[in-house]
Amino acid sequence: MRSTFHGLEVAKRGMFAQQSALHTTGHNIANANTPGYTRQRVNFEQTEPYPAVSMNRPNIPGQMGTGVEAGSVQRVRESFLDVQYRSENNKLGYWESRAEALQKMEEIMNEPSDTGLSKTLDRFWQSFQDLATNPTNAGARSVVRERGIAVAETFNYLSNSLKSVQGDLKSELDVSVKAMNSLANQINNINKQISEIEPHGYLPNDLYDERDRLVDQLSSLANIKVTTHPSGGNALKIAEGTYSVELVDDNGRSIGTLVDAKQQRTNSFAVEYNAENGLVESVQLGTKKIDILDFNSSGELSSLIDSYGYTYTSSDGTVFEKGLYPDMLADIDTLAFDFATKLNSVHREGWSMEDLDPDGDPNTNDATHTPKDFFSFGEGTSLLDSKGASALIQVSKAIQDSTDHIAAAMPNSDNQVHVGDSQNAIRLADVKNNSLNIGGNTTTFQNFYESVIGGMAVDAQEAERLTTNSGVLKDAVDQRRQSVSAVSLDEEMTNMIQFQHAYNASARMITMQDEILDKIINGMGLSGR
Repeated sequence: MRSTFHGLEVAKRGMFAQQSALHTTGHNIANANTPGYTRQRVNFEQTEPYPAVSMNRPNIPGQMGTGVEAGSVQRVRESFLDVQYRSENNKLGYWESRAEALQKMEEIMNEPSDTGLSKTLDRFWQSFQDLATNPTNAGARSVVRERGIAVAETFNYLSNSLKSVQGDLKSELDVSVKAMNSLANQINNINKQISEIEPHGYLPNDLYDERDRLVDQLSSLANIKVTTHPSGGNALKIAEGTYSVELVDDNGRSIGTLVDAKQQRTNSFAVEYNAENGLVESVQLGTKKIDILDFNSSGELSSLIDSYGYTYTSSDGTVFEKGLYPDMLADIDTLAFDFATKLNSVHREGWSMEDLDPDGDPNTNDATHTPKDFFSFGEGTSLLDSKGASALIQVSKAIQDSTDHIAAAMPNSDNQVHVGDSQNAIRLADVKNNSLNIGGNTTTFQNFYESVIGGMAVDAQEAERLTTNSGVLKDAVDQRRQSVSAVSLDEEMTNMIQFQHAYNASARMITMQDEILDKIINGMGLSGR
């Protein structure tokens, strides 16, 4: 026989369940602007019907409902959208960092402009043409020297500025590595807390939110794969378990484990630099050393490595230096080295004012001709290759001391050199248009430099375009994710009214049950009334 107070218990359970829903709604409203918060809902569950199946069950027509209970408080989140968001966030992290590095490079190169290297070289070539019209003019010679100094200082500025930004990229890379390890440690600590709570049948939703927020941040640094592991014990079926985080390459193959949920530990990530050139040589993940060519996990870290530069050794022992800034420095060094070498070779063939006798008509067979370089890489310094040339190039000391050392003249067909001769000045001006082998390619100085600047511009344009595209895709996925997980105040207010009415109805049921019981207890058994 069912209890007389059955209706009271059903109504009481209804009030408690709706009250729990109202508390959860209030929690959602309070966290409407909390970063990373996921709205929560109460999962209502019917309580076990009466009577249970047994040998001594009461003989009634059928089972009766016994009310409702709040089975669990679950956050509303779509894991597939999380995977999509992190994938797009990873791409955005790579292209944003690359675009920023290229933007700084464009600011340094400053082309096209009136102060860039191209314009400075044009003025230098023009000064030789002006000298050719009046080779004995001291003013024209001074202009050649000053324009040469301007060219050397421009090369020096470009080299020093690029190296300075490259150093900033290294510092940024080190900071990103520390951030990555910090995020991994925080995720691991949250894993430990979750593994201690879930086995007791609870859902630590706030810890889930914080962990997902950290994983979102981590996804911008490197390409990651998240794997869940159950906590065991009496964990609910909808419990999310702990996270293992792996670094993966662009094809999804595992590079190494950053956060190990089973062992509840992290593998520290580190970048190792080459002792000779200072570029990135490899990365270390725990005890696992990964060659830089095998570390192709996209993200901000990979972009910083590509921008700052990395080095590797081929099978034949050749050492290669690659990266945005190493490549640009190598191109500038090549241009400076070949420019100075070619100009010097032409200049050494010419005769200067100092080589001429007072009568202005010496014979080329006497010993007065002393070949001199126009540019040098430091007194007593001789470069065997182009490395470092742009930082070292300068106008030679002889020409700095006296403009009379500028070799503007050439012997004529009678092997005579005249004071007013300007044939070598013309030859020096024509160096601009000579076809040369620069960096393994047959080209001119102007064309080579234009190709370098053009390549940089194309790379920068591509980085900006893909940054914009990745940002749009990330925002689109985030918008879909927010539509599922974010708090809508309109929806929460609607739920609040719904739960409030249900709570009031359950309370009214208790009042009605009280009236029935009052009738039974106080009104039954009295006759004649």
